[in-house]
Amino acid sequence: MDASQPPLRPAIPRGSVLLYFLLALLVIAIDQLSKYLVHTHMTPGMPGEIPLIGHWLKLHYTLNPGMAFGVELPPPYGKLLLTSFRLLAVGGLGYYIVHLWRSRAHRGFIACMALILGGAVGNLIDSICYGVIYNNAPAGSPSKWFFGQVIDMIYVDIYEGFVPAAWPLVGGKYVSLWPIFNLADSSIFVGVALILLLQGRFFGPAQPAVTASTPAGPPPSGLA
Repeated sequence: MDASQPPLRPAIPRGSVLLYFLLALLVIAIDQLSKYLVHTHMTPGMPGEIPLIGHWLKLHYTLNPGMAFGVELPPPYGKLLLTSFRLLAVGGLGYYIVHLWRSRAHRGFIACMALILGGAVGNLIDSICYGVIYNNAPAGSPSKWFFGQVIDMIYVDIYEGFVPAAWPLVGGKYVSLWPIFNLADSSIFVGVALILLLQGRFFGPAQPAVTASTPAGPPPSGLA
C-alpha cells in the first residue's frame, strides 16, 4: 500500500434510514418539550431567570424573532423570508440524508446531518406555529402564522456589562458576550462541530466490501 494514501475506512452497513429520521424526531420532541415547559413555568426576562451554574449558566426565557443565536432580519418580511428558507432547507436536508444513506456514507456523518435536521425543524415549528399556539407574533405582523417567535432559554453569561469607552467599535456599549439559544440551536451546533472535528473519519476513502465470491481460476497445484 502506498504510504502517501490515507487509510481506508471499513465499509459500513447501511441499516435503516428511518433510524436517522427517528434521531431527528427525538431532537424535535426534546426541543419542543423544553420550550413548552419554559413557556408554561417561567416568567420572561430577568425576573424569571433560574441559575444553573452560578451566574455562568442560566435559564432565561426570551423570544427571538429572527435567526439562531438571536440574529434578526429586517421586519416584517425578513421573518417570512427566513421561514421560507427554513422550509426549503428542511426539505433539502431530508433528501440529502436519504441520498447519503443510499450512497453508504459514514453512519456518523448521517447522524450529524440528522441532528442538524432535527434542530432546523424545531425552530421551524416555532416560526410557523408559535404565533398561533403561544400568541407570540410581534406586534404589527401581517399574520400570526409564519411570524411566530422562537423560544430561547439557555444563557451562557461569560460577560455582561459596559465595554470600556476606549475600545474601538463597541466602546461604551452594554454587551452580553454570549447570546441566548435553545436546544434546537444546540443540536445544529453539535452536528456541525462533530462534522468538522471528525471529517477525516467521515470522508476518508471507503474500503471495498468483501464479498463471498472468489475469482474463478485453476485449482491449486496438487488438488486437481
